[in-house]
Amino acid sequence: MSREPYSGPGRKLIVALDVGTTYSGISYSILDPGFPPEICGVHNFPGQVKAGGDVKIPSIMYYDQDGRMRAAGAEAEGDTIEAKAKEGNWVKAKWFKLHLQPERKAFATGSRSIIPPLPLNKTIVEVLSDFLQYLNQCAKQYIREKHPGIGEDVLKEGSEIHYVLPHPNGWEGPERSLMRLAALKAGLISAEGPNQLSFITEGEASLNRCIEKGLMNDSIEKGDGVIIVDAGGGTLDISAYGLNFKSAGRFFEEIALPQCHLKGSISVTESAEKLKRSKYYEDIDTILEAFDKKAKCTFQDPAIPYDIQFGSVRDKDPDFQISAGKLRLDGKMISSFYEPAIRCIIDGVLEQWEGSRRSISSVFFVGGFSNNKYLFKCVREQLQRYGLKASRPDTRLNKAVADGAIVGILDRPVRSRMARYAFGVECSIIYNSMFEDHVERRSKCVEMLSGEKAIPNGFNLLLHKNAKVLDTEEYRCSYTRGYPNPRQLQVMEKEILCYHGGLPADGYKWMDNDPDSYQVICTIKADLAGVPTLRCVNPRGRVYYKVMIDVILLFGDTELKAKIAWNENVSFVYNVSTGSDADNAVDHLSLQGKEKRRDAEVIYDIESLSDVPTLVGTATESVSSPVSSPASVVKTKYLTRNQLSPRSPTSSDILSSPKSTINSSRVPKGKHRNAKQNSEQMKPPKEPESPKQPASDFTGGWDFSSSGWEF
Repeated sequence: MSREPYSGPGRKLIVALDVGTTYSGISYSILDPGFPPEICGVHNFPGQVKAGGDVKIPSIMYYDQDGRMRAAGAEAEGDTIEAKAKEGNWVKAKWFKLHLQPERKAFATGSRSIIPPLPLNKTIVEVLSDFLQYLNQCAKQYIREKHPGIGEDVLKEGSEIHYVLPHPNGWEGPERSLMRLAALKAGLISAEGPNQLSFITEGEASLNRCIEKGLMNDSIEKGDGVIIVDAGGGTLDISAYGLNFKSAGRFFEEIALPQCHLKGSISVTESAEKLKRSKYYEDIDTILEAFDKKAKCTFQDPAIPYDIQFGSVRDKDPDFQISAGKLRLDGKMISSFYEPAIRCIIDGVLEQWEGSRRSISSVFFVGGFSNNKYLFKCVREQLQRYGLKASRPDTRLNKAVADGAIVGILDRPVRSRMARYAFGVECSIIYNSMFEDHVERRSKCVEMLSGEKAIPNGFNLLLHKNAKVLDTEEYRCSYTRGYPNPRQLQVMEKEILCYHGGLPADGYKWMDNDPDSYQVICTIKADLAGVPTLRCVNPRGRVYYKVMIDVILLFGDTELKAKIAWNENVSFVYNVSTGSDADNAVDHLSLQGKEKRRDAEVIYDIESLSDVPTLVGTATESVSSPVSSPASVVKTKYLTRNQLSPRSPTSSDILSSPKSTINSSRVPKGKHRNAKQNSEQMKPPKEPESPKQPASDFTGGWDFSSSGWEF
């Protein structure tokens, strides 16, 4: 694939650190002004015994009893290091990546019980940080040796390095937050330094690799979609993409919701653990390790038995087919170990095929697990029955993700994605007796600052599930905040929720219809310094102050980004209707002025995500192409819940009709909203027709309006 010469002002380095469940790899690209960028891989790692090295190293580490990392990667393998580990009572860390695995429904298949525990007194952030630091050292050493002069130039102090971390399809903001904390702790990025950090799903990175190698066939170029199956060590990532018809065949878009299943090659090892019933159960780790390295990789015929060497010639157990230190496994038994993964792939591909927005005839397999001949043969035969052609693009399938991550930064082939959930904010909706659902909830009404009645626990929809979202598309929401004291108008914080239940859009308008299916995704926080403040008087003669801003959300990239905007030098007309019919009272406001923008922080609460509540960091990142456009900066911050400023349940002013206001009561990240509890916090008046007088120390809150709504 040819690229235009890099036109940036100076040399720049992009590094993709692909931390896999069982094996990890590194790819990079040196951007040199005047030269087309090329993608390279790290082919030599410390401790490798294979001549010429290898593109992957084991994702394993040893820790001593003091918690220090003593060996990693290829240096953590072999008889010598194992003897040292046994003598020093070191603890082995493997498959640690899966401790980031979410417990959401996206991981409906697969068991967490197979994941080994972390070393004592170690958090997942600390373990991942140690391994990222090791990979980064390996990358820098290789680049210096491979590119004399240029390598030193791009790695000198003060030079910018753009790191990319791939992750499974099912991981989202919460998991990325912990990955970023690990990157901060590993020294890849810092709040003040020039380095940047981006994320990409393994499914999208795999597609990028296929595009890079020119593997798109005629049917795809004519409009058919393609399914990508990334079969790795820990997860199966299944994604579907198609060419964007409006891009002249240059860009791709998601055409079905991506999947992720904990059914990678380790699931075969899990099935093999039934061998523990032998009297050699103490040697099960050795047996499984030998099975992983040989039989699992080379197995292809259920009719042929396989011998696994694990002990001495004196070891035998006829009841379990053990003779002369060899365990003989029946081929049919081994084939049964693969069945869960095979079934998962077939079901996942067919679900993508049936749910896609266009026809699909091609399925590409990448990832190290795809190299297994038996697995691929079984899946290919089953998919052929549905007219789906399965193929493995090349023989270096285990390098697809790292290379594809670099392609994602250089070329950005995927320009639109599908919303995994319905996104929105909790709101209170102005009571209107003309609507039946309002009348049903009239007993829950509360009084707002404007004197109007509102019903809490509404859900203002920002983005539908399955909606197509361009990576540059902005979702803009007009917010109004009112408080009796202008000093309270200094910072904005608002939670973004997702709905993952089964109700249609009109069903989840009210959160009390399905209260356990709403989850806090993140909190948007912005400094309001410099935003004009408006002095207002409500119908009861009470003075309060308000600010009006727009919150801009971008869902289309691999990470949520947020900004705020407001008008300066504003001219406006503001009147309050105080007619006898309170249901029809309307505020009139017209604005004119020059728009200003400011980056907002996207805050993820790590308190309920992991056991790392003391690790807090901030990073600035760029996710735009370094070749084609300037960086678009977005700040992301990760805090524990008690570090967020507390706010009481509020009543707010209203601007337009239909209307709603934010209920700013908070719930921990990762917890579900409970509409009943929120309603009890906002005590409703006994007589909805005559709302009780607000207290003299009443507080204000947020109003949000978009297409006639305020939330």
